[in-house]
Amino acid sequence: MRKYFGTDGIRGRANGVITPELALKVGQAAGLVFQRGEHRHRVVIGKDTRLSGYMIETALVAGFTSVGMDVLLLGPVPTPAVAMLTRSMRADLGVMISASHNPYEDNGIKLFGPDGFKLNDAIEREIEALIDVELHKRLAGSHDLGRAKRIESVHARYVEFAKRTLGRSVTLDGLRVVVDCANGAAYRVAPETLWELGAEVIAIGTEPDGFNINRDVGSTAPAALVAKVRERRADIGIALDGDADRVLIVDEKGHVVDGDQLMAVVARSWKEDERLAQPGIVATIMSNLGLERFLGGIGLGLARTAVGDRYVLEHMREHGYNLGGEQSGHIIMSDYTTTGDGLVAALQLLSVVQRQNRPVSEVCHCFDPLPQILKNVRYRSGEPLRHDSVVTAIEQARERLGESGRLVIRPSGTEPVIRVMAEGDDRGLVTEVVDEVVDAVTRAAA
Repeated sequence: MRKYFGTDGIRGRANGVITPELALKVGQAAGLVFQRGEHRHRVVIGKDTRLSGYMIETALVAGFTSVGMDVLLLGPVPTPAVAMLTRSMRADLGVMISASHNPYEDNGIKLFGPDGFKLNDAIEREIEALIDVELHKRLAGSHDLGRAKRIESVHARYVEFAKRTLGRSVTLDGLRVVVDCANGAAYRVAPETLWELGAEVIAIGTEPDGFNINRDVGSTAPAALVAKVRERRADIGIALDGDADRVLIVDEKGHVVDGDQLMAVVARSWKEDERLAQPGIVATIMSNLGLERFLGGIGLGLARTAVGDRYVLEHMREHGYNLGGEQSGHIIMSDYTTTGDGLVAALQLLSVVQRQNRPVSEVCHCFDPLPQILKNVRYRSGEPLRHDSVVTAIEQARERLGESGRLVIRPSGTEPVIRVMAEGDDRGLVTEVVDEVVDAVTRAAA
């Protein structure tokens, strides 16, 4: 078990877990780990729109500059923009201050290497080892301290990057698009990108105030987008999350389309265009069995990983895949990006919609998802999954599902929650199985 890093960086309550002291130490530790060679080292730092971003940003700057790294401040930008700019600006390290889809009270620190990819477990352990060590003797001398500089035109750079993921002949002319930016990091760049590509854009979730990120908007709360799509009779709705690395779609009928259907659409399109680097895609253990069956029907495989887009990406890199993602809407297209990018994924879908000249509801209905039930059990301490009663309940549940379904039990990597998910052809059986396991875990957690 790691002390600080979870499945997606370091995350927790702002000024509770994510304190200025911790941010300072993370800056110093990461800065020392990534000082390789004699050149002047630099780090880029982006953030979402949480109030606590100011506090954490300032503390990180102090940490990095104290070990001799120059800091380039990007301001509020999507997580994939930080990954892209880390490479583009030849930085040694990239940092995104965000807790993604969590409420404003939380925040987090995500780190990217000079190649724009999230750090692997080994490097995170190396940074963790330094966080709790006295580093006074390793700080830079007075003449070697780093400088901090705010970078202009960041938004224009990312907008241009996103547009270039489409062919020059692709336009969104004639499409009425509602985009929900979750009052988060993409509140400027997403509407602007869609507008520059020719769409009629109706934007919501574009008035961040430091407190309203993800509040009743964004990919984790699509009701507002559904209502606006129906009200404006839009062709499509696009919902990003707080740091814009994930996306959900709402079709013209107001129905929500998740990441599994998006991956199916893109996988089929790329197969037809001979753009898939491997005969299949990568997804997590949470993706619906219906996706796996659909892909098999068109001659493609589905490789599954642990939950977390970093694990999807690691498998993609190791085995040569160029498409993968999560049901939650993290879609990774490694021909373009080194992390999930909600806007780029939406643009790829829109290009398919334009080419096929069919409604989004038809384009995005590749398969009927199998009944899938997910419930969360919150606990305070201990390891409920190790209790004999829980182990027995899980074994019995798997026996009942047999070959016609799946059961996935996992602790969250970002909060004290155990997630219980089952799917299968029989909804009644799936519901019973989940309830029995949840009851066992709840009793053990108490």
